Amino acid sequence: QVQLVESGGGLVQPGGSLRLSCVVSGFTLDYYVIGWFRQAPGKEREGVSCISSSDGSTYYADSVKGRFTISRDNAKNTVYLQMNSLKPEDTAVYYCAAQPSFSTTVQPMCIMTYSKEYWGQGTQVTVSS
Repeated sequence: QVQLVESGGGLVQPGGSLRLSCVVSGFTLDYYVIGWFRQAPGKEREGVSCISSSDGSTYYADSVKGRFTISRDNAKNTVYLQMNSLKPEDTAVYYCAAQPSFSTTVQPMCIMTYSKEYWGQGTQVTVSS
């Protein structure tokens, strides 16, 4: 059974940090591009950051460059999103998604925000004082 399970969300003050985790099961992480996406109420889903399966190449949305860092540990079947200097506009439900690496690379993975092979259920991130 394929599962992607996000965790690490919560309430944080502006300027604070959170680390999201996406644990996958039921498939081998080595052969998938993984992305983090977010969706705030009333807004379109946005590709936040994506990471390749092989060479570690990454993509970041302009809105998070310099603040967020994506990483993966294939041995632990886990992808992380370290979020620093959080802003109220980062408030959203954050989802991880997986797409086979033969069918995509990091930039299109993030830009095309739908039609992924697998999705997680999401974790809420709220940035507020």
